[in-house]
Amino acid sequence: MLTLMKCALLLVGKTTESYLNQGIQKYVDRLNHYVSFETVVVPELKNTKNRTQEQQKKQEGEWIIKALDETDFVVLLDENGENFTSEQFADWLQKKMLVPSKRLVFVVGGPYGFSDAVYQRAAFRLSFSKMTFSHQMIRLFFVEQLYRAMTILKGEPYHHA
Repeated sequence: MLTLMKCALLLVGKTTESYLNQGIQKYVDRLNHYVSFETVVVPELKNTKNRTQEQQKKQEGEWIIKALDETDFVVLLDENGENFTSEQFADWLQKKMLVPSKRLVFVVGGPYGFSDAVYQRAAFRLSFSKMTFSHQMIRLFFVEQLYRAMTILKGEPYHHA
């Protein structure tokens, strides 16, 4: 199995719930056995009462794009993205490992989603379900599925758990 040069999860705002942080950290620790993985946090807007949703998405989008490098392969976790089974996601990841890029960056937007500029910068959109999840909760789901994909690719038993 090839390994990714680097993999990152880019987040708008910190994870605020301790139970989510504990779960995320559990899988991040496990992931580091398989891949160079980091989380990158851009600020969440404060004092949003006087801003429209579009204004909020635009500002967050500027911060997201600023956190990216030109060579990053950017994947948005987006409700309108492609759906995979865990095995299909693992296969997709394996193919991405063959593409020369500095980092494979998965992006979780803020509560209102992504700006048009972020959609234009992205190379792919990935959906976890037709259901909508909070931008806080999807972080845990993502790191667990990335870990599961790594165990599938290594032929390890976790993915049957």
